[in-house]
Amino acid sequence: MSLIYKIGIAVVLMLLSRPGFASQCDSDSQLAQVQSYFNAIDKIFRSGSTVEDIDNFLSLTHEKVQYVHTEYSANFNKKTWREAFLRQLNKGSYQNKEDNQARILNSIIGKNHAAIEYSYGMIQKDGSWKSGTAYFALFGFTDGKISLIKEYW
Repeated sequence: MSLIYKIGIAVVLMLLSRPGFASQCDSDSQLAQVQSYFNAIDKIFRSGSTVEDIDNFLSLTHEKVQYVHTEYSANFNKKTWREAFLRQLNKGSYQNKEDNQARILNSIIGKNHAAIEYSYGMIQKDGSWKSGTAYFALFGFTDGKISLIKEYW
């Protein structure tokens, strides 16, 4: 291996190991993670969803994730959030169909946070998507993963 190649690898490894660099989550990554969040939660909300769907959804989040819903006084960590999903799954609450879909309407990306306006809507017979009520949530990111979801509706 050439000396230049070894030096290049060493520089990259040093940069990746810096706490400030490793904990940053760039805007493209943030938006992609939020979209993955909504895709995964859509899957949970569908009829026939499974415990595996819940676990796959939660795998997108940081170990110390916090879900807060201000209107409903919800404040979950990863464990209690999973338990809440399981209660709803066992009650048969998730009955959406394939044409139910959440979409991001607007976003403002900041340092390790994203303000997201989104809506749960329906895909119409002509393929268009019809928006429902618009909602607002703040997403936080730690170590490149979603660590905060704070709903404001």
